[in-house]
Amino acid sequence: MRKIPGRAIDMSKVQAVIYHMPDGQALAIPVEGLEQFIEFGLGTICDTSEVNGLVHFFPRGNA
Repeated sequence: MRKIPGRAIDMSKVQAVIYHMPDGQALAIPVEGLEQFIEFGLGTICDTSEVNGLVHFFPRGNA
């Protein structure tokens, strides 16, 4: 299990992280490329990995 700021998420079920940008666009980051983006900063995390393998991240001010 990896720890993302403030929450423990079972990364074995995560296929991608969806980063919701302030301008309304979303960026899908595969778990394989996640290391370079691991410092997301403050925001809200919505873990839907049990359902569809995705974790959604909404940066502060865009949650």
